[in-house]
Parts: sequence; C-alpha cells; structure tokens
Amino acid sequence: MTLRTRSTAIIGSICLVASFAVATASADESAAPGPAAAEVALTEVATAQNPTAGTAGPDDTVWIAERAGTVRVLDDSGLGEPVLDISDETTVDGERGLLGIAFDPDHTHFYISFTDLEGTSTVDEFAVQDGKPDPDSRRTVLTQTQPYENHNGGDIKFGPDGYLYIGLGDGGAGGDPHGNGQKLDTLLGKILRIDPAGGDPYAIPSDNPFVDDPEAKDEIWAYGLRNPWRFSFDSGTGDLLIGDVGQNAWEEIDWAPASSKGGENYGWSQMEGTHPFEEGTEPENHVPPVHEYDRSGLACSVTGGYVYRGEAIPDLVGTYVYSDYCDGTLRTLQIENGEVTGEGDLGVEGGEVVSFAESSSGDLYVLAIGGAVSRIDPA
Repeated sequence: MTLRTRSTAIIGSICLVASFAVATASADESAAPGPAAAEVALTEVATAQNPTAGTAGPDDTVWIAERAGTVRVLDDSGLGEPVLDISDETTVDGERGLLGIAFDPDHTHFYISFTDLEGTSTVDEFAVQDGKPDPDSRRTVLTQTQPYENHNGGDIKFGPDGYLYIGLGDGGAGGDPHGNGQKLDTLLGKILRIDPAGGDPYAIPSDNPFVDDPEAKDEIWAYGLRNPWRFSFDSGTGDLLIGDVGQNAWEEIDWAPASSKGGENYGWSQMEGTHPFEEGTEPENHVPPVHEYDRSGLACSVTGGYVYRGEAIPDLVGTYVYSDYCDGTLRTLQIENGEVTGEGDLGVEGGEVVSFAESSSGDLYVLAIGGAVSRIDPA
C-alpha cells in the first residue's frame, strides 16, 4: 500500500475523512479468504473536477457528476464538456454539492441529487432530449431540509423494480443528536423508495413497508442508517448493498436480498455495526451488517461499490468491490445468501475513492475526489 499526502484543502472541503471509515476486521472473523483474487489493473481514462458520482448512460456512456454542480459524459473519446451545470445552485461547504445522478431504466429521464444553497437535499428530474438533459423540462421531485452540513447521503439509484431509491443520512453533527436513524416520522437516516413517474411530484409504491403506518413516512424503505453515502443493486441478482459510514469506530456493509419487502432496521444510532453505540440497546429487529471493519489501519470512511458483472474479468464476476476514502485499496467480498464467504483486496489503490460507477456493459469505474476516473481492467 502506498501512503499518500492528502491535500488539506480537499479534506477540509469534502469533510469525508471525519465521517467515514473502513479497515480490515470483518463482522465474521472466521470468514474464509475465498478464491484467489482476480488480477486487475486500474486504467485512468479521464480527469474530472472532484467527481462524486457516476451512472450508466445511453450508448454505453458513463455520466460523471462533479461536486461543484456539473455533469459530463465519458465515452471512447474521453470526458466531454458539461451537459448540465447547476453550480450556481449548490455549494461545496461541508459535505454538500452535487452528490448523485441516475437515469430511469429507459434513459428518457435524468435525475440529480444535490444540496441547494440553503443545504436542503433536493432531487430534480429532467427529460432527456438529443442526448442531454432538457433544462425546460426540469422539475423538483423531492426535498428534505438538513439540520447540519454533513451526513447528507445523496446517492440515488433505480432498482430492478423500476422505482427510485434515495439515500439520506441522519442529518449530521455527530452521534445522531436528534435520533433520526430510529425515527420513522422523518426521512433522515433512511433509504427511500418512490415512483417519480407515477404522481406529482411522485407516487408511493403501494407495497412500501410503512404505507399502513400512520406514524411513519410512506417513502421509507429501510432505516437505521447513519450516512448511506453509496449503495447499489447487484445487476445479476437484484440484491441491495449499502456502504454505511460509521461514527468513529466501525464501518459497515449492509445487505438485503432482492426478495426483501423492505423495512430493515440497520441499527443506527443504537448500534454502530454489530456494537452498541455509547449506551445504545440493540433493537429487536436489528439487521446486522453483512460485513464490518474497524479503523485499525489507514482507513477512515467506507465507499460502497458494486458487484462486478462485466465480461472483461471473469475471475471477478460475482464479487462485491468497494473501497475506503482514506486508504484507497479496492477491497472485495464474496457473499452467498447473506453471508460473507470470502474477503480480500485487488492489490490496487485508487486514491481518495469517493464513488464507483457501473457501465451498462458491466465495467466498473473508480472515482477519486482528486479527479481521477479509472476503469478496473484485467492486468
């Protein structure tokens, strides 16, 4: 592993070091090492301005979000000029900015997740015309006020069911001072599930887990999360994997099968991973992480990734690839039926890894906040 001297300016602006974490200890210390790691290399394909998120676009392109508010398209020619610029509508204070992007399944609508100038988490929709977001079609789908400038979450993904999933952190500060993680009357500290095409501004899927609970928000899919900075769906199985950033001791990967009906309670802020947080008591319905690790090494903040389903690296197929903002090592998990059967790393380091992106053909890209956009290739 190569030690890096990180820019104080970058760390001060993104504030991820203080709020993330990943190291080497597993929730299951007896987990086998698993099969030999695939031999890979990182190929830097572009340099962006503080990339924060990416998503598969039309024609096997990958769209890249830059934190200050621009979106650019990566294709075989490299990274193009911005196709969208909201830089006058957001701020890079704290952990704010343009934090997530997603296409609907048929690529006719494009969604952005950002914090506005007041810090309010906002999801907007654009119709796609001539390969670009149409500014005249823009509409706001969902907003959530934020009490603090950290733990905004901000990731957005369409699930295999065609609904939009939205990750929101617990509201910030430290230790969840408002108890939002365990409250069902707030959207903070949750994964939400909505149908943006089914209503104005959106519809609630009728099978969401809390639609019949008058004391809970209908949008909630899962709760008990501190800062689900990056989550993904396995394109092969439909399983959901969440990288939830820990407080100061434990980082976790949460898992739910494609058959889940939602309603999982991942424990925060009563629990940090499998450990009671401060004087917390484990909830009876706590769903423990599939994997956790402490901060005994250089790691400081989990960056959730993807299960690899591409064709270029056969030995990597079915392996969950994720990283850590501070040590940058590309780590791996083999998961079967909700149990880790092997863990390791790929022997490569991607810098200050802040996000991953998956192309429509299954290639995985690694985004470093310093600007590097790299593809995981066979060695």
